[in-house]
Amino acid sequence: MGSKIKTLVVDDELYSRDELTHLLETYPSIQIIGEADSGETAILKALQLQPDVVFLDVEMPKINGMNAAKTLMELKKPPLIVFATAYPEFAVEAFRCSAIDCLLKPFDEKQLAEAVKRIEKHFDTTEEILNPDKIALIVDEKILLVKNANILYLESSEGKCTVVTLDNPYKVSNTLIGLEKRLDTKKFLRVHRSYIVNIDHIIEIEPWFNSTYNLLMRGGSKIPVSRTYVKDVRQLFQF
Repeated sequence: MGSKIKTLVVDDELYSRDELTHLLETYPSIQIIGEADSGETAILKALQLQPDVVFLDVEMPKINGMNAAKTLMELKKPPLIVFATAYPEFAVEAFRCSAIDCLLKPFDEKQLAEAVKRIEKHFDTTEEILNPDKIALIVDEKILLVKNANILYLESSEGKCTVVTLDNPYKVSNTLIGLEKRLDTKKFLRVHRSYIVNIDHIIEIEPWFNSTYNLLMRGGSKIPVSRTYVKDVRQLFQF
């Protein structure tokens, strides 16, 4: 790994912030570029400093960690998020925000070491970390692990995301953009603002109006290709 990982530490409690900063400074790969004591300050400093990763406390007044993370994920270059919380139940919510990890307070050095290792691997071999054989879906407050190979396509409609697999469709709490970041770009292709497809399950490409196409998927579903993504489809299949 070349340059150090620019890190922002956010916690409204000075003791917790100092402790985490001290622990992180023992890792040669980590560079602490700033601290923040609130969600509002975290957002401002993220805009100014553009950190690679933000260690973010969950329980803070006004803008809490979860809401701050949602704002950070909308940045042009969103940082990785590692949540810190005293409550294990926040782990499910952390998945919704596409967090790379969730640390429990008081901080355990072994758990922190594992989090840092994941972060380091992300910047060394991003594809290896973000593209495992399975993906975690939030379904009815449960974390369901689904094989990527079994996913036909993902659809977003009226702000709700559905993941359609060979076996079942799942209405998930994950966002489409959040799931897209965790999918293998060699296998999954965005073809529309509202659709991402598994290219292994495309059966036929059907010409449609205005130089667009429909994709006939295994199972019979038709997925539209919008004009924005026609070039990507044509380049992929070379026609």
